[in-house]
Amino acid sequence: MQINNAIALVTGANRGIGLAFVKCLITRGVKKIYVGVRDVSLANSLVSLHSGLVHPITLDITNQNQIDAAVNEANDITLLINNAGANSNTALVAVDGLDNARSEMETNYFGTLSMCRAFAPVLKNNGGGTIVNVLSILSLVNLPASGSYSVSKAAAYSMNQGVRAELASQKTNVIGVMPGAVDTDMAKDFEGPKEKPLDIAQAAVRAIEDGVEDVFPGDMAQAVSQGHAQDAKAVEKEFSVYVPG
Repeated sequence: MQINNAIALVTGANRGIGLAFVKCLITRGVKKIYVGVRDVSLANSLVSLHSGLVHPITLDITNQNQIDAAVNEANDITLLINNAGANSNTALVAVDGLDNARSEMETNYFGTLSMCRAFAPVLKNNGGGTIVNVLSILSLVNLPASGSYSVSKAAAYSMNQGVRAELASQKTNVIGVMPGAVDTDMAKDFEGPKEKPLDIAQAAVRAIEDGVEDVFPGDMAQAVSQGHAQDAKAVEKEFSVYVPG
């Protein structure tokens, strides 16, 4: 896929990696871009700067009615970027109740899957296109301090593979993007090195154009993915020391 021929929809587009995707796609000459946000007023500045190019859509990916409305409005897309996500930064056992785990699963797995299911026929009708699912390096290994988030991203990783297989016959490419820590609000309490959101978006856009299926942008993601391929148990033990408390 060439970006300068694409019509895109980006979810969670008002900040962080989502906003970086929007800026990167605009720079690369995308024909039209729909920005999915929970509150369309958050996209006012983008619309003002790029009148006629940026089209805001009210979109909570856990709300099927809003997904259905987005399908009706953005029925010309050739590129879907599922970036919207949730991270409570909580453990699996050392936390009161399952609310955080359920919320993360509803967004990161069920919400992303719902978007893939809803827009697969749209992409097919428009020639196949591409789906990009923003996952995490924690799709491959659990970080106990963010245990339930890791689980939800692991589910999304497996989903990504299954959707890729199902949609291959309609010529829809499905790409998984798995960065390490990124300098966004979601990782504000992480004290280690963080990747820049724009670097993540640019790596994903290169993968779209090159047809790469799995992307590990940044030094941390590269190291973990390579280590995991060589000795998954050793990587698990390395991450297991980051327990809550």
